[in-house]
Amino acid sequence: MTVKGPDINEIRALREQLSDETILTPVLRCAAIEALAGGDTEVFAKLEFLQCTGTFKARGALATLHSLSQEQLDVGVTAVSAGNHAIATAFAARTVGTTAKVVMIGSANPSRIESCRAFGGEVVLVDDAHKAFEVAERIQEEEGRFFVHPFEGPSVALGTGTVGLEICEQVPDFDALVVPIGGGGLIGGIANAVRQLRPDCQIYGVEPKGADSMHRSRAYGEPQAIEKVDTIADSLGAPFAMPYSFALTEQNVDELVLVDDDQLRRTMGFLFRAMKLAVEPACAASTAALLGPLRDELRGKRVVLVMCGSNIDWETFEQQAVFDDDFA
Repeated sequence: MTVKGPDINEIRALREQLSDETILTPVLRCAAIEALAGGDTEVFAKLEFLQCTGTFKARGALATLHSLSQEQLDVGVTAVSAGNHAIATAFAARTVGTTAKVVMIGSANPSRIESCRAFGGEVVLVDDAHKAFEVAERIQEEEGRFFVHPFEGPSVALGTGTVGLEICEQVPDFDALVVPIGGGGLIGGIANAVRQLRPDCQIYGVEPKGADSMHRSRAYGEPQAIEKVDTIADSLGAPFAMPYSFALTEQNVDELVLVDDDQLRRTMGFLFRAMKLAVEPACAASTAALLGPLRDELRGKRVVLVMCGSNIDWETFEQQAVFDDDFA
């Protein structure tokens, strides 16, 4: 399947439209990560966890809501999320003057549930991701609310494409880009934008081993589902891939790699110890990939890591992060 992603001029126009609703997140040179990567590797991190709502998700949610008619906005929206997309949808709904009724997984971090409610979102809790989509579908049918998809569709790719546009403007030359994958909305949008501006850049996607729907989809040549999400990186725990984001990933991403929960835990501990960054497991995935399966392949390259989110409370961070003095 081949799809046409948003044109770079469309992405520029959206970035301008959202300039008062989102922030330009910084890119920093990361000496601590470089020291572990070795071999004169240069590492830059796009700190998207500093975005409004704590993740990149605000961009896609705002892009989607800005595309709706006033009639649809009068009815409101719904969404499915383990936390970050719910927060972003509630934030976007409040920003454009509508309401959000979101379905969240009961195991979601309590601080994320409270953040969603703080932005005015009505929260419905369910047992798992598969059940969440069923409940959201029922809300659409019964209440007429528009479904704001967490990772699928042109509006999501348009929103996440602004991350790729900013990276290309903030880091004039880079050899490789490493992006976490949940459902594929982030990497699909970023890769589509970067391919138009830096066609020779190598783009890598990283998934947790317990949520490898994109790996399975690439192996089968079409979107696949997984039986169960089993990873601490719940923000990357999409239970299936979908056609549009899968196609953008297939067209623009060179390689996919996997990291396990142990690598994520140790990377979380390293980022806190070395850089004073307390981030969620999903945010640590790109660093874990560079210091793990991609270390030799990217040695000596100029690498950009997308750090996608930090919606985690201190109690959960302490439970998940492993502080390993021998981490290397």
